[in-house]
Amino acid sequence: MTPVAPATLSPRRPVPAHVVRPEYVDREAPAPYTGPEVKDAETIERMRVAGRLAAQAREEVGRHVVPGVTTDELDRIGHEFLCDHGAYPSTLGYRGFPKSLCSSVNEVVCHGIPDSRVVEDGDIVNIDITAFLDGVHGDTNATFLAGDVDEESRLLVERTREALERGIRAVKPGRRINVIGRVIESFAKRHGYGVVREFTGHGIGTHFHSGLIVPHYDDPQHDDLIEVGMTFTIEPMLNLGTHEWEMWDDGWTVVTADKRRSAQFEHTLLVTADGAEVLTNP
Repeated sequence: MTPVAPATLSPRRPVPAHVVRPEYVDREAPAPYTGPEVKDAETIERMRVAGRLAAQAREEVGRHVVPGVTTDELDRIGHEFLCDHGAYPSTLGYRGFPKSLCSSVNEVVCHGIPDSRVVEDGDIVNIDITAFLDGVHGDTNATFLAGDVDEESRLLVERTREALERGIRAVKPGRRINVIGRVIESFAKRHGYGVVREFTGHGIGTHFHSGLIVPHYDDPQHDDLIEVGMTFTIEPMLNLGTHEWEMWDDGWTVVTADKRRSAQFEHTLLVTADGAEVLTNP
Protein backbone atom coordinates (compact mmCIF):
# COMPACT_ATOMS: atom_id res chain seq x y z
CA MET A 1 0.00 0.00 0.00
CA THR A 2 1.30 3.45 -0.89
CA PRO A 3 1.53 5.68 2.19
CA VAL A 4 -1.00 8.51 2.31
CA ALA A 5 0.62 11.82 1.28
CA PRO A 6 -0.61 15.42 1.16
CA ALA A 7 -2.32 16.41 -2.09
CA THR A 8 -3.93 19.57 -3.51
CA LEU A 9 -6.49 21.53 -1.47
CA SER A 10 -9.45 23.10 -3.25
CA PRO A 11 -10.65 26.62 -2.33
CA ARG A 12 -12.77 27.01 0.77
CA ARG A 13 -16.42 26.17 0.21
CA PRO A 14 -18.92 29.00 0.81
CA VAL A 15 -21.67 28.70 3.41
CA PRO A 16 -25.04 30.35 2.63
CA ALA A 17 -25.51 33.66 4.44
CA HIS A 18 -28.61 32.49 6.31
CA VAL A 19 -26.74 29.62 8.02
CA VAL A 20 -25.72 30.71 11.54
CA ARG A 21 -21.99 30.39 12.22
CA PRO A 22 -20.40 29.35 15.53
CA GLU A 23 -18.59 32.22 17.29
CA TYR A 24 -15.12 30.74 16.70
CA VAL A 25 -15.16 30.75 12.89
CA ASP A 26 -11.91 32.30 11.62
CA ARG A 27 -10.80 33.30 15.10
CA GLU A 28 -7.59 31.96 16.56
CA ALA A 29 -9.42 29.94 19.19
CA PRO A 30 -12.96 29.42 20.44
CA ALA A 31 -14.22 31.30 23.50
CA PRO A 32 -13.67 29.15 26.62
CA TYR A 33 -16.70 27.26 27.89
CA THR A 34 -17.67 28.14 31.45
CA GLY A 35 -21.09 26.50 31.67
CA PRO A 36 -22.14 23.19 33.23
CA GLU A 37 -21.47 19.74 31.77
CA VAL A 38 -25.02 18.77 32.78
CA LYS A 39 -27.36 20.29 30.18
CA ASP A 40 -30.94 21.50 30.59
CA ALA A 41 -33.84 19.80 28.82
CA GLU A 42 -34.13 22.48 26.13
CA THR A 43 -30.42 22.23 25.18
CA ILE A 44 -30.66 18.43 25.11
CA GLU A 45 -33.64 18.58 22.73
CA ARG A 46 -31.70 20.84 20.35
CA MET A 47 -28.72 18.45 20.59
CA ARG A 48 -30.95 15.54 19.57
CA VAL A 49 -31.82 17.38 16.36
CA ALA A 50 -28.21 18.43 15.60
CA GLY A 51 -26.94 14.94 16.42
CA ARG A 52 -29.44 13.23 14.15
CA LEU A 53 -28.54 15.56 11.28
CA ALA A 54 -24.80 14.93 11.78
CA ALA A 55 -25.47 11.18 11.68
CA GLN A 56 -27.46 11.53 8.46
CA ALA A 57 -24.57 13.54 6.96
CA ARG A 58 -22.08 10.84 8.08
CA GLU A 59 -24.12 8.13 6.38
CA GLU A 60 -24.66 10.20 3.22
CA VAL A 61 -20.90 10.79 2.86
CA GLY A 62 -20.19 7.16 3.77
CA ARG A 63 -22.33 5.94 0.88
CA HIS A 64 -19.90 7.69 -1.47
CA VAL A 65 -16.72 6.14 -0.01
CA VAL A 66 -15.81 4.06 -3.06
CA PRO A 67 -12.61 3.59 -5.07
CA GLY A 68 -12.09 6.53 -7.43
CA VAL A 69 -13.70 9.28 -5.34
CA THR A 70 -11.48 12.05 -3.97
CA THR A 71 -11.62 12.99 -0.31
CA ASP A 72 -12.37 16.55 -1.51
CA GLU A 73 -15.51 15.24 -3.25
CA LEU A 74 -16.53 13.57 0.03
CA ASP A 75 -16.06 16.94 1.73
CA ARG A 76 -18.29 18.60 -0.88
CA ILE A 77 -21.04 16.04 -0.27
CA GLY A 78 -20.92 16.54 3.51
CA HIS A 79 -20.69 20.33 3.22
CA GLU A 80 -23.70 20.59 0.89
CA PHE A 81 -25.77 18.14 2.94
CA LEU A 82 -25.31 20.16 6.13
CA CYS A 83 -25.79 23.56 4.48
CA ASP A 84 -28.91 22.33 2.64
CA HIS A 85 -30.37 21.39 6.04
CA GLY A 86 -29.55 24.78 7.59
CA ALA A 87 -26.54 23.58 9.59
CA TYR A 88 -22.98 24.89 9.68
CA PRO A 89 -20.15 22.31 9.28
CA SER A 90 -18.47 22.80 12.67
CA THR A 91 -14.90 22.05 11.53
CA LEU A 92 -14.88 24.75 8.81
CA GLY A 93 -12.78 27.60 10.18
CA TYR A 94 -12.30 25.92 13.58
CA ARG A 95 -8.77 26.93 14.68
CA GLY A 96 -8.03 27.42 10.96
CA PHE A 97 -9.20 24.00 9.75
CA PRO A 98 -9.96 24.53 6.03
CA LYS A 99 -12.65 21.91 5.34
CA SER A 100 -16.14 20.81 6.40
CA LEU A 101 -15.20 17.33 7.63
CA CYS A 102 -12.11 15.27 8.44
CA SER A 103 -11.25 12.40 6.09
CA SER A 104 -8.65 10.07 7.63
CA VAL A 105 -7.44 7.33 5.29
CA ASN A 106 -5.56 4.13 6.29
CA GLU A 107 -2.66 5.16 8.59
CA VAL A 108 -4.17 8.61 9.24
CA VAL A 109 -5.42 8.45 12.84
CA CYS A 110 -7.55 11.61 12.81
CA HIS A 111 -7.96 15.16 11.45
CA GLY A 112 -7.07 14.32 7.86
CA ILE A 113 -7.79 17.27 5.55
CA PRO A 114 -9.89 16.43 2.46
CA ASP A 115 -7.90 17.06 -0.72
CA SER A 116 -7.38 15.74 -4.25
CA ARG A 117 -6.20 12.28 -3.12
CA VAL A 118 -8.20 9.50 -4.79
CA VAL A 119 -9.58 6.75 -2.58
CA GLU A 120 -8.08 3.43 -3.68
CA ASP A 121 -9.50 -0.08 -3.67
CA GLY A 122 -8.81 -1.56 -0.23
CA ASP A 123 -8.60 1.76 1.64
CA ILE A 124 -10.34 2.39 4.95
CA VAL A 125 -11.66 5.94 5.27
CA ASN A 126 -12.82 7.64 8.46
CA ILE A 127 -15.37 10.43 8.01
CA ASP A 128 -15.65 12.77 11.01
CA ILE A 129 -18.43 15.34 10.62
CA THR A 130 -20.09 17.75 13.03
CA ALA A 131 -23.28 19.78 12.59
CA PHE A 132 -23.80 23.15 14.28
CA LEU A 133 -27.54 23.74 14.31
CA ASP A 134 -29.72 25.96 16.51
CA GLY A 135 -26.75 26.87 18.71
CA VAL A 136 -25.48 23.34 19.49
CA HIS A 137 -23.10 20.78 17.99
CA GLY A 138 -23.62 17.11 17.10
CA ASP A 139 -20.31 15.29 16.49
CA THR A 140 -19.86 11.83 14.99
CA ASN A 141 -17.55 9.71 12.89
CA ALA A 142 -17.30 6.27 11.31
CA THR A 143 -14.76 4.30 9.33
CA PHE A 144 -15.92 3.05 5.93
CA LEU A 145 -14.47 0.34 3.69
CA ALA A 146 -13.62 1.18 0.07
CA GLY A 147 -13.81 -1.79 -2.28
CA ASP A 148 -12.04 -5.03 -1.36
CA VAL A 149 -10.49 -4.48 2.08
CA ASP A 150 -8.08 -7.03 3.57
CA GLU A 151 -9.20 -9.15 6.52
CA GLU A 152 -6.84 -7.55 9.06
CA SER A 153 -8.13 -4.05 8.28
CA ARG A 154 -11.75 -5.20 8.16
CA LEU A 155 -11.42 -6.76 11.63
CA LEU A 156 -9.76 -3.60 12.95
CA VAL A 157 -12.73 -1.54 11.76
CA GLU A 158 -15.27 -4.01 13.16
CA ARG A 159 -13.54 -4.20 16.53
CA THR A 160 -13.14 -0.43 16.80
CA ARG A 161 -16.91 -0.10 16.35
CA GLU A 162 -17.31 -2.76 19.06
CA ALA A 163 -14.91 -0.84 21.33
CA LEU A 164 -17.10 2.26 21.01
CA GLU A 165 -20.21 0.22 21.81
CA ARG A 166 -18.54 -1.26 24.89
CA GLY A 167 -17.48 2.23 25.99
CA ILE A 168 -21.08 3.44 25.63
CA ARG A 169 -22.40 0.50 27.66
CA ALA A 170 -19.96 1.41 30.47
CA VAL A 171 -21.61 4.83 30.90
CA LYS A 172 -23.76 4.89 34.05
CA PRO A 173 -24.53 7.77 36.42
CA GLY A 174 -22.39 7.53 39.55
CA ARG A 175 -19.43 5.95 37.77
CA ARG A 176 -16.27 7.86 36.87
CA ILE A 177 -15.35 8.96 33.33
CA ASN A 178 -12.21 6.79 33.32
CA VAL A 179 -14.30 3.59 33.40
CA ILE A 180 -14.95 4.24 29.68
CA GLY A 181 -11.26 4.15 28.79
CA ARG A 182 -10.65 1.16 31.04
CA VAL A 183 -13.25 -0.88 29.13
CA ILE A 184 -12.02 0.25 25.69
CA GLU A 185 -8.33 -0.32 26.48
CA SER A 186 -8.89 -3.78 27.92
CA PHE A 187 -10.88 -4.83 24.81
CA ALA A 188 -8.25 -3.37 22.43
CA LYS A 189 -5.39 -5.11 24.28
CA ARG A 190 -7.05 -8.49 23.77
CA HIS A 191 -6.56 -8.00 20.05
CA GLY A 192 -3.09 -6.45 20.29
CA TYR A 193 -4.20 -2.99 19.12
CA GLY A 194 -2.62 0.29 20.13
CA VAL A 195 -5.02 2.79 21.76
CA VAL A 196 -4.30 6.41 20.86
CA ARG A 197 -3.99 8.44 24.06
CA GLU A 198 -3.54 12.10 23.22
CA PHE A 199 -6.77 12.49 21.22
CA THR A 200 -9.85 11.96 23.36
CA GLY A 201 -13.59 12.23 23.60
CA HIS A 202 -14.88 15.53 24.94
CA GLY A 203 -17.79 17.40 26.43
CA ILE A 204 -20.03 19.00 23.81
CA GLY A 205 -23.13 21.18 23.58
CA THR A 206 -23.24 24.88 22.79
CA HIS A 207 -19.45 24.54 22.51
CA PHE A 208 -17.71 22.10 20.14
CA HIS A 209 -15.37 21.12 23.03
CA SER A 210 -16.47 22.01 26.55
CA GLY A 211 -13.34 21.11 28.52
CA LEU A 212 -14.47 17.70 29.81
CA ILE A 213 -11.98 15.05 28.64
CA VAL A 214 -12.97 11.43 27.95
CA PRO A 215 -9.81 9.28 27.49
CA HIS A 216 -9.97 5.94 25.67
CA TYR A 217 -7.41 4.30 27.96
CA ASP A 218 -7.42 3.87 31.73
CA ASP A 219 -6.33 7.26 33.04
CA PRO A 220 -6.90 7.74 36.80
CA GLN A 221 -6.47 11.53 36.42
CA HIS A 222 -9.73 11.84 34.51
CA ASP A 223 -12.18 10.70 37.14
CA ASP A 224 -15.04 13.19 36.71
CA LEU A 225 -18.31 11.85 38.08
CA ILE A 226 -20.75 10.78 35.34
CA GLU A 227 -24.07 12.55 35.98
CA VAL A 228 -27.51 12.42 34.38
CA GLY A 229 -27.81 15.14 31.72
CA MET A 230 -24.12 15.24 30.78
CA THR A 231 -23.35 15.25 27.05
CA PHE A 232 -20.01 14.10 25.66
CA THR A 233 -18.41 12.12 22.86
CA ILE A 234 -16.65 8.76 22.95
CA GLU A 235 -14.41 8.28 19.89
CA PRO A 236 -11.77 5.55 20.25
CA MET A 237 -8.87 5.39 17.77
CA LEU A 238 -7.39 1.89 17.57
CA ASN A 239 -4.22 1.08 15.63
CA LEU A 240 -2.96 -2.22 14.20
CA GLY A 241 0.45 -1.43 15.69
CA THR A 242 1.83 1.19 18.05
CA HIS A 243 -0.35 3.80 19.78
CA GLU A 244 2.32 6.38 18.94
CA TRP A 245 1.78 8.94 16.21
CA GLU A 246 3.36 11.77 14.22
CA MET A 247 1.85 14.96 12.84
CA TRP A 248 2.23 16.34 9.33
CA ASP A 249 3.49 19.85 8.73
CA ASP A 250 -0.11 21.01 8.18
CA GLY A 251 -0.55 20.94 11.96
CA TRP A 252 -3.63 18.71 11.69
CA THR A 253 -3.03 15.35 10.02
CA VAL A 254 -2.08 12.70 12.59
CA VAL A 255 -0.56 9.42 11.29
CA THR A 256 0.57 6.29 13.11
CA ALA A 257 4.30 6.31 13.86
CA ASP A 258 4.74 2.87 12.25
CA LYS A 259 2.42 3.71 9.29
CA ARG A 260 0.12 0.80 10.10
CA ARG A 261 -3.61 1.36 9.84
CA SER A 262 -5.91 3.09 12.32
CA ALA A 263 -9.71 3.06 12.67
CA GLN A 264 -12.12 5.24 14.65
CA PHE A 265 -15.83 5.53 15.52
CA GLU A 266 -17.59 8.29 17.45
CA HIS A 267 -20.98 9.11 18.91
CA THR A 268 -22.29 12.08 20.88
CA LEU A 269 -24.03 10.76 24.02
CA LEU A 270 -26.49 11.93 26.65
CA VAL A 271 -26.22 10.36 30.10
CA THR A 272 -29.62 9.03 31.21
CA ALA A 273 -30.83 7.54 34.51
CA ASP A 274 -29.86 4.03 33.43
CA GLY A 275 -27.02 4.56 30.91
CA ALA A 276 -26.51 6.57 27.74
CA GLU A 277 -28.67 7.72 24.85
CA VAL A 278 -26.84 7.95 21.52
CA LEU A 279 -27.68 11.35 19.98
CA THR A 280 -25.90 10.64 16.66
CA ASN A 281 -28.06 7.90 15.16
CA PRO A 282 -29.69 8.78 11.84
